Amino acid sequence: MQSVDRLLDDRTPGVEHEESTANVLSYTTGLGLAVLLTVASFVVAQTNLLWPPGIPVGLIVLAFAQIGVHLVFFLHLGSGPDHTNNILALAFGVLIVFLVITGSVWIIANLNSNMMPMSVQ
Repeated sequence: MQSVDRLLDDRTPGVEHEESTANVLSYTTGLGLAVLLTVASFVVAQTNLLWPPGIPVGLIVLAFAQIGVHLVFFLHLGSGPDHTNNILALAFGVLIVFLVITGSVWIIANLNSNMMPMSVQ
């Protein structure tokens, strides 16, 4: 009985016991949260509710919340033992994207500083 309780406590919202499919309520909840976070992002960007230098930080926080909603409610990524490979694949993907973006910015910055200025004729 204890293993069943552990499985029920450690599962992704909307995923039934011993099933990998979610119900309509899970998708509807995820859609509602995603729409709410999207509207909140527009409100933060278009109004003076936040201190102006804090607007980028607010948008970043809302973006990470949006990513979390998509991972949990639509991709059903949980913390259970059967999701370990998915979490590792996600972490590897984030690492690769970080390396590509960082490397691109580094190369562009070095090219910008090392290029000879063109003379205006």
